[in-house]
Amino acid sequence: MEEDMDEGQTQKGCLECCIKCLGGIPYPSLIATILLYAGVALFCGCGHEALTGTVTILQNYFEVVRSPVDALDVFTMIDIIKYVIYGIASAFFVYGILLMVEGFFTSGAIKDLYGDFKITTCGRCVSAWFIMLTYIFMLAWLGVTAFTSLPVFIYFNIWNICQNATVLEGATLCLDPRQYGIVPIAEAKTVCSGSEKFYKMCESTELDMTFHLFICALAGAGAAVIAMIHYLMVLSANWAYVKDACRMQKYEDIKSKEEQELHDIHSTRSKERLNAYT
Repeated sequence: MEEDMDEGQTQKGCLECCIKCLGGIPYPSLIATILLYAGVALFCGCGHEALTGTVTILQNYFEVVRSPVDALDVFTMIDIIKYVIYGIASAFFVYGILLMVEGFFTSGAIKDLYGDFKITTCGRCVSAWFIMLTYIFMLAWLGVTAFTSLPVFIYFNIWNICQNATVLEGATLCLDPRQYGIVPIAEAKTVCSGSEKFYKMCESTELDMTFHLFICALAGAGAAVIAMIHYLMVLSANWAYVKDACRMQKYEDIKSKEEQELHDIHSTRSKERLNAYT
């Protein structure tokens, strides 16, 4: 009988501990972190593979070759963008962890305001710094989203020309990479309908896959923008809560100090009256 009671108390204690741990999780920050990681992973993974597919299309169907000298050609720019993607993936993995930790500490500061953990000026400055940094990153991701829409627009035009070439018989439709600044003006790398390369490119899996990968990368950049906006709302709310909590903490400290002074005054007067009576 006593063993059953001990087991019941142990289970009750574990349940209360689990509920307390789950209650301390900052769920808004957790949702924003998951959305950020999903968006960054989608953008970096799909963007990297789409750039690789772009190199294959340029080399196989447009016969664009890499410059033998260290010139800033389209292949060099693609390599630079790939390295930028590696940096974005690493940086925002660390930044998501930092924001999640900040959410845990802010939630703990609010819930345990009068416990061992106290809100400090440094903590408020860190929260304000994260708000400013997240706002800058949100603007940066808006720029990345706008930049990612350019290859989606280019591949949509190519896909549209391929579709029209099969519908309009006898029409001469051409694809010229010089229109998009991919190759220099002096190099003529035009591919027109009726040629074997044109139909091979339109029927290839590289074109369709690269087009859809750029769309997924654009969706990932949009998800990262939404995550940044979500983080801004969470950080701003936590900042407001912490600010109000600090004011309440100061008020309680002043109130307790005044009560202590009144108590000391009453104690002193009681002692004086007692001494006068004696």
